[in-house]
Amino acid sequence: MADETEARKGRPTPSRREAEAARKKQMKTPMTRKEQAKRDRSAREQIRVKQREALKTGDERYLPLREQGPVRRFTRDYVDRRRNFAEYLLPFLVVLLVLFTVSSGFSDQVQTALTAFAYPFLILGTVLDEVVMVRGLKKELRARFGADEIKGTTSYAVLRSTQLRRFRLPKPQVARGETLGTSYR
Repeated sequence: MADETEARKGRPTPSRREAEAARKKQMKTPMTRKEQAKRDRSAREQIRVKQREALKTGDERYLPLREQGPVRRFTRDYVDRRRNFAEYLLPFLVVLLVLFTVSSGFSDQVQTALTAFAYPFLILGTVLDEVVMVRGLKKELRARFGADEIKGTTSYAVLRSTQLRRFRLPKPQVARGETLGTSYR
């Protein structure tokens, strides 16, 4: 008597002939170069679709290699949980461009004042904020993962911090101001 608790597969077992035919069909190489190229293109497209979805959802299994790993995930979370001066740099520059366009009708003194104060303020603010962020990030990475694991994280964090939060990929998984978890391994 069969055990009723066993899960059933819901289909009949294929005959030996059917199984061998299916295996041969799967192993059969394409007849032409075009068919091989088409098959390869299709496989690459499937991988790209999975990676795009993973960038939106944060699914670690299908992320591109440069985004994988606990150190990269921690770096992303560290950058995403804080407000970065650099992420507002592009909107500030657009506002300055509009101000320069509008002030061209007033005088050269207004443009000089904008240039003398606005640009140094933006550059200095960005540099100081990035230095503070990188120092804190390196300190946290050394404490959590060890000194040998932090290679490449500085440029990764700086590039991520310069993007507007809305346009970052992989999408941010933590809210602003949220404390970071302890399990990143």
